[in-house]
Amino acid sequence: MRVKDKLKLLQQNNRVDYLVAALAIFFTLFGLLMIFESSNVSAFRDFGDQYHFVRDQSIYFLIGLGGMIAAAVIPYKKYYYWSMLMMLLTIVLLFSVFIPGIGIKALGAYRWLGFGSINFQPAEFAKLSLIFYLSAWFSNKEKGRLLPFLLLLFLVVGLVILQPDLGTAIIITTIAVSLYFVSGASIWHFLFFIPFFLLAVVGLIITSPYRFSRLTTFFNPNIDPLGSSYHIRQILISLGSGGFFGVGLGSSVQKYQFLPEASTDSIFAIIGEEFGFLGAAVFILIYLFFLYKIYKIVKNAPDKHGFLLGAGILAFFAFQAGINLGAITAIFPLTGVPLPFISYGGSNLIISLFTIGIILNISRMSAFRGRR
Repeated sequence: MRVKDKLKLLQQNNRVDYLVAALAIFFTLFGLLMIFESSNVSAFRDFGDQYHFVRDQSIYFLIGLGGMIAAAVIPYKKYYYWSMLMMLLTIVLLFSVFIPGIGIKALGAYRWLGFGSINFQPAEFAKLSLIFYLSAWFSNKEKGRLLPFLLLLFLVVGLVILQPDLGTAIIITTIAVSLYFVSGASIWHFLFFIPFFLLAVVGLIITSPYRFSRLTTFFNPNIDPLGSSYHIRQILISLGSGGFFGVGLGSSVQKYQFLPEASTDSIFAIIGEEFGFLGAAVFILIYLFFLYKIYKIVKNAPDKHGFLLGAGILAFFAFQAGINLGAITAIFPLTGVPLPFISYGGSNLIISLFTIGIILNISRMSAFRGRR
């Protein structure tokens, strides 16, 4: 083999982008650090063990890492044949959260299934299965699929809203709609969908006192400092306390029971407090680079199915992180959406790492195609 051919083959081998996996692992390890920083006080108070939450998350990390490795090896084309079964399983699981003895009610919501000591959130699985199903469905050209698409979306999103979980419902909707339009749908469908989506969200907000109070506190954080606006005010205090350089790792004051959901939905506020504007900005820039690397892999996918599968995963990370960061910085109302890889929560972390394995597999298949 000539030197020129060897160099060409080496360049093709380099198309497998392991940097995406490295960044995902970096985010997870950083998340473990921030979960300990934000939860050690509450963990000691509630369980007598300051490592309780970070230990749980470490176990989820190991499970997710195994899932990522498996997904990187399994050819992504197999998901085409598994997609229907996964979608049916998702619908069954979403119904199951309302069954006494199986579903777990916490804080007024039915969002979890209990299997012994293991709790599982089906809405997180719904994101993945919907990506699988729609990427398989939209891989083939088909006329008149708008109505079936809306019926499926209405069923899945409706079950999530009934839990209730509007934040996850919005994420699922944005993922599904993104896949619908990148598959080549008419722009007129998009123009139809925007007002329909906005009216649905507004209707859900104004008919729920809890959601309506979050909307009013978004427009006026001072309306009820010790009640409905307490959460967003504590978030803004946390971010403001960090200044430009932060108060330093481990020096957060807000973690001392002032900031609600400090280790889950509001964890970025602790990052901003301890690392300041500079640290928070660096984190966001690294995350944007992470999304760009996924975009490059998706763009070079070897077929339409791989492209749509990767596009759905890209939408999952982009919208979920965007909505979380937007809520924490008071750009959007608070929605209860976790920050991928960083927030405490096993279901989201395992699904997130598994999808990175799929992205690696798409990259590997692209490289394999280039060598043929």
